[in-house]
Amino acid sequence: MEKEFAIRASNISKTFTITEDSHNTVKHRLFNLFNPPRRKILEAVKPMSLTIEKGECLGLIGRNGSGKSTLVRLLAGVYPVDKGEIEINGSTLLLNLGVGMSHELTARENIYVSSSVLGLTIKQTDALFDTIVGFAELQDFVDTKIKFFSSGMVARLGFSIAVHAGAGIMFLDEIFAVGDMKFQEKAVRVFESSWIEGKTVVLVSHSLDIIQKYCRRSAYLKKGELVFLGDTATALEHYMADNH
Repeated sequence: MEKEFAIRASNISKTFTITEDSHNTVKHRLFNLFNPPRRKILEAVKPMSLTIEKGECLGLIGRNGSGKSTLVRLLAGVYPVDKGEIEINGSTLLLNLGVGMSHELTARENIYVSSSVLGLTIKQTDALFDTIVGFAELQDFVDTKIKFFSSGMVARLGFSIAVHAGAGIMFLDEIFAVGDMKFQEKAVRVFESSWIEGKTVVLVSHSLDIIQKYCRRSAYLKKGELVFLGDTATALEHYMADNH
C-alpha cells in the first residue's frame, strides 16, 4: 500500500535576478548614469520532483549555496514556485531563525499568532504559554519585540512553539546549530522523545552525524540540482565524494 504523503512537489523550480552593482561610489555612479548595473540570473532550484512521506524525518544536505534553504522556503510556502506544483497535506511551520514570525511583534504576540495558524484556540494557547516561554528560556523577554532578539533567541522561540503547539510538518533549518550547549541538548532530547512520532520533519543540517542519526532518507543538493534522494547512507556517500 502506498504511504500517505505530507508534501508532494512536481517539477518545481526557482530563479532569482541579482543586480551586480559595481558603481559603488558617487563618482562611479555619475560617470555611469547610462551604463546600468548588470543583471545576473541565479537558478537557485533547478527543476525537481520529490515526495516526503507523512511521519518521516527527511534529511536535506549540500554545501552552502546548493539551494537547500530556497527549497525549504518553497516547500513551506514562503516563496512561490516559478514553475511546477506543491501539494501540502497538513499544517506546516518553518523554523529558520524566525522566518514566519513577525519581527515587529513581541514574543508573546508571536506565540499567539503562530499557535492560531497551527489551529489552536486562545484558551489552548493560554494553557501552553508558560511552557513555551520556559522551554525557550525567554521569561525575561516575553514582551520584547523579537527584532531585538539574537538569532539564537528567535530560533529557540520558533522551535518551542513548534514542539508545544503541534505543527504536523516542520522544517528545521540548522536548529541544532543555534543557542548554547544547554539548549542544543534540549533540542536533541525532544528529537529522541515520543514527540517526534507521527510528525513530518525536513531537517537541514551541516552536521552529517545528526542527519545519519535521525533520517532514514535524505536528499543531496548540488548547485540547485537534486542529485540524489533515497537512503541516507547513499546520500552521504554522494556528498562526501563531491566534497573531497
